[in-house]
Amino acid sequence: MAGFRRFLGPRWHHPEDSLRCRFIWRIEVGNVVIEGLVSGLFDGVSIGAVLLIVALGLAIVFGLMGVINLAHGELMMLGAYTTYVIQNGAKAMGGWAPETYIFAALPCAFLVAALVGLLMERSVIRYLYGRPLETLLATWGVSLILRQFVRSVNWPMAIALVVFGLLFGLGGWVLRRSSRWKGLPGWANLLFLSLSAAISALAGVMLQQNSPTWFGRAWFSTRNVDVTPPSWLRSGISLGTMQFPYARLFIIATTILCLLAVYWFLNRTAWGLRIRAVTQNRSMSACLGIPTERVDALTFALGSGLAGIAGCAVTLLGSVGPNLGGNYIVDAFMVVVVGGVGKLVGSIVAALVIGIATYLIGSGALALMVPGGELLKPLTDFFTFFATTSMAKVMVFALIITFLQIKPAGIFPQKGRSVEV
Repeated sequence: MAGFRRFLGPRWHHPEDSLRCRFIWRIEVGNVVIEGLVSGLFDGVSIGAVLLIVALGLAIVFGLMGVINLAHGELMMLGAYTTYVIQNGAKAMGGWAPETYIFAALPCAFLVAALVGLLMERSVIRYLYGRPLETLLATWGVSLILRQFVRSVNWPMAIALVVFGLLFGLGGWVLRRSSRWKGLPGWANLLFLSLSAAISALAGVMLQQNSPTWFGRAWFSTRNVDVTPPSWLRSGISLGTMQFPYARLFIIATTILCLLAVYWFLNRTAWGLRIRAVTQNRSMSACLGIPTERVDALTFALGSGLAGIAGCAVTLLGSVGPNLGGNYIVDAFMVVVVGGVGKLVGSIVAALVIGIATYLIGSGALALMVPGGELLKPLTDFFTFFATTSMAKVMVFALIITFLQIKPAGIFPQKGRSVEV
């Protein structure tokens, strides 16, 4: 009001001017509240888009296969590091490459994470279906292996892995084509695996000891690395005092495209029909001739690839490190559980609700929306107490626990005979 007094000068005490000042003041306060609400909703939606793109692949895998994949965050990390590598390559190329590398990084991150996920499913998870505790522990172990791999990988290790893949993959394929190999006992596979691992490990150790220092240096190490967005993603749209960053708009657009692509794949393709059939009734699908093992492998690769896209998108928000996945895996599981297992619509709603609630609580916007007065001061103090990022997560967790007490199956529970069984 003091500003209005200085603006109006000696005419302030006139009754008409006083009413005019109050009217203008109410308009200004209303504009501030509306701008704050719109800005808060945008930031909450952008956070929800990040959560949704992280949880999208997890929702598909968890809904179809019932696998609690604790390595999902590390698959996301691999997508982020793939983006970092492509960015460095684009900088070395120069020209237009640094401005368009993000469009090459998205499919590459998807492919890298999908291939690693397919390898996980074929080598570990396919033997643990129907055993949730063992799957939980196995994927947790895989997450630790991937995290340590990123910290330690160098040229000798990479060459050793290629040698192992050639020996065990191609050699095993040749031996399996032989009629004599088919008659050998099961321990022969383990022996061949051990020999391939020993040869590749020996090759890696020899390269490490007999190579220059730069050749044996870790590619990423334990430090965080920065991914620089293209210049056209570093600014934003300004509407009054509100700012809408292009990076967050790009993440929202990427999330929408991923949703449309997944919906099209699941509802308009033959393999999507098979996936939905296995989700509804695995036993009946197998009886009808649907290759359930291939469906599981494809689904896990698809969910892992979506995690890679999430990692690529998250690089636009900050630095990349080996512990990147751990910052999102719990929130991703919250989205899946609250939305309803296997329900993409539920995941969308849950991600938006959790993202908006997290921002409004953590930024202190709710405390500012409470009207003044002594009667509402305890409510204002309550929201102010939770107006930090860590305390906002505590509040959101408490709200989710309360919600699950009312609806344990989530917002959109599964329906059908498989649920009854």
